[in-house]
Amino acid sequence: MASSNKKPKKNALENLIAGGCAGLVESSICHPLDTIKTRMQLRRSTISAKSSFLEPDAYKKHARKNPMGPLDTAKRIIEKEGFLSLYKGLTAVYSGIIPKMALRFVSFEYYKEILPPAFAYVNEAASQNTGLVTFTAGLMSGLTDAILVVTPTEVCKIRMQSENVEMMDAGVQMKRKYGNVVQTAVTIVKEEGPTALYKGIVPTMLRQGCNQAVNFTMYQFFKTKWQELSNKQELAPWQHMLIGGISGGFGPTVNNPLDVVKTRMQRQVLIPGQRPPYSSITQACSRIAREEGIAALWKGLTPRLMRIMPGQAITFMTYEFVSKQIQQLKSS
Repeated sequence: MASSNKKPKKNALENLIAGGCAGLVESSICHPLDTIKTRMQLRRSTISAKSSFLEPDAYKKHARKNPMGPLDTAKRIIEKEGFLSLYKGLTAVYSGIIPKMALRFVSFEYYKEILPPAFAYVNEAASQNTGLVTFTAGLMSGLTDAILVVTPTEVCKIRMQSENVEMMDAGVQMKRKYGNVVQTAVTIVKEEGPTALYKGIVPTMLRQGCNQAVNFTMYQFFKTKWQELSNKQELAPWQHMLIGGISGGFGPTVNNPLDVVKTRMQRQVLIPGQRPPYSSITQACSRIAREEGIAALWKGLTPRLMRIMPGQAITFMTYEFVSKQIQQLKSS
């Protein structure tokens, strides 16, 4: 991370503890915003292709008739399902948060170490480019946690969060199909096969890779600059929080269409012999834009930023704080 005379590098166990604590604190505080984002992305605003492309105001007119922003969505969830419904899917998040954060920070540090020699084999200048090394390490870290942890846990989380969407919109009550994360995973595997837990893996990998590449790069950049300007090696917790929050906003703004497609793909139930509504990234993007308007690809961006920016702020602040405490315990 920063300078030359530093404390000993954190080992995998320290990354596990610090990352796990960061993930638990972040998800406990920010999960309701994730539920709101998911519900917004799953609610379809069907308008004709002709209207969406030939009449620029058609989508706006339709949206005015169906105003369901973050606050309206939250209010509707609380009124129809109760306040605790905002925390649906939290068990799925908890079950994946420790391995995800451990993987994220451990793999990031690992890739950051092995990439310079690999780059040097091709181009010596590239191996000295810390920005390029950080970006690539972040990208590979995001791909790693997407494959090993994020995709299956998000499939379970989205099923749990979205379970009552159609019935809620129709004003009808239904018996809950998905309970906790283990029961949800078992139900999905029984009914659709184990591969169903990896639905949407391609957009998830692209989203995670992009997010972590940008996130780690911007965080390291801002952190280094702040250390240089303040002439301090140690930043205060609020400074880590501010830097983490700002760096967390770049990736989601660019890759929101991938998040919308991922959510739609993970929510759909696979029926043998039937073609799913969303079969690939390009087909899904094209269908959503055609049926609901191009703006639908940025559905849920506001709650996503409201979720990710404070989430990253809390994650980096907690991670740095816990890491510091562990280092102090080791040296005492």
